[in-house]
Amino acid sequence: MQNTLIAFALCTGMMCIALENAQAEEPQPGKQVAQKSDVGNGKSIHYWLSLPKDYSDKKPASLLIFLHGSGERGNNLDQVLVHGPPKLIKAGKEFPFIVVSPQLTSDVRRWDVQQLSAMLDDLESKYTIDKSRIYLTGLSMGGYGTWAWGAETPERFAAIAPICGGGDPEKAKQLTKVPIWAFHGMKDRAVPVERSIEMKEAIEAKGGDIKLTLYPNASHDSWTESYNNPELYKWFLSHKRGQ
Repeated sequence: MQNTLIAFALCTGMMCIALENAQAEEPQPGKQVAQKSDVGNGKSIHYWLSLPKDYSDKKPASLLIFLHGSGERGNNLDQVLVHGPPKLIKAGKEFPFIVVSPQLTSDVRRWDVQQLSAMLDDLESKYTIDKSRIYLTGLSMGGYGTWAWGAETPERFAAIAPICGGGDPEKAKQLTKVPIWAFHGMKDRAVPVERSIEMKEAIEAKGGDIKLTLYPNASHDSWTESYNNPELYKWFLSHKRGQ
C-alpha cells in the first residue's frame, strides 16, 4: 500500500511538472506565450509575454507592463486576456513593445511592488530591453498598482498610465519624476473619480508632469476606450527616461 502511494505521488508530481512545461511555450516574436519569473521566497509570477515581430536580441526593445484588475486574479492565465493589451494582442493587434501581462493569484488582495520589481529584474536578464523605455499601465486594482509601483521606483519607468485607480497623495513628490497620463470615468462607483483627481492635484502641486482624461459618461470601465486609443501608445513612445 505504501509503495502504491509513493508511486502515485511521484506520478502526480511528474504530471504537474509536465503540465507546467507544456504551458511554458518558447517565446518567439509575434506570438503571446505564457511564462513565469521566480520572485524570491519560493514564489513566482506567471505572465503573458508578447515579443514584437521585429524583436532581436541584438536590438533593445521598449517594454510595456500591464497590471490587471481584481476580477482577473486566479491560477488561469486566460483570465488576464479579457481586458487591455493582452486582449488586443489575442485579437491580432501588434504592438511595438515587448508586452508583459502578469497575473495575481486569487489569495492576494493587491499588487506587491517588491515582487513586481523582482519580475522586472528577471525580464531584464532574459530579454534585450531598452531600460530607458519601460512603460507601466493598469486598470482598477492594476491602476492602484501602477500608482504604487510608479511611486516606489519612478526611476525605472519612462511613463505610466493608471486607469480608474488611486494612489497615495503623500507620495506625490516621487511621482513628479515620471510622466503620467491617468484616465477615469466620472460615473465610476467602484473607484470614485476623486481618487484620480486628488492625485493630479497633489502631483501638480509638487511640479509634476501629469494629464488626466475624464470620461463624462463612463462608469468603472474607462479602460476599453483608453486601451483602444492609439494616442496612448504614441504618448508612451514619445517618452524616454533621462530626457
